[in-house]
Amino acid sequence: MTSSNYKFIVDVIPNYIEEQSNPEMGHYVFSYTVTITNQGDMPAKLLTRHWIITSSDGQTQEVTGDGVVGAQPYLKPGEGFQYTSGTLMKTPSGSMTGSYQMLADDGFEFDAQIPEFYLLAPNTLH
Repeated sequence: MTSSNYKFIVDVIPNYIEEQSNPEMGHYVFSYTVTITNQGDMPAKLLTRHWIITSSDGQTQEVTGDGVVGAQPYLKPGEGFQYTSGTLMKTPSGSMTGSYQMLADDGFEFDAQIPEFYLLAPNTLH
């Protein structure tokens, strides 16, 4: 099998949630919508997630767990799965990256990489 059999693309769109944030208290709330698409030849199931969240002051938080938003989507070639989740930060900007641990139908386990993206409150330079 070649790596093209296991090709998952992850796209993320972040959003600042002003109405839930309180900058004076150091609470910045962000949502992010993730789309995972199987562009390979092999069906696979998303088992776990691993996020690395870094605030602009250099603080790093790692988040791991089963599935995403209570689901472990099974994606056949050409299928996608989309969900929205969120995070709370103490700074007005930061970044997130990570990976999803996948299990293909042939028993092969691999990571689908989540490209780094930025969380930015309005009027924030990074």
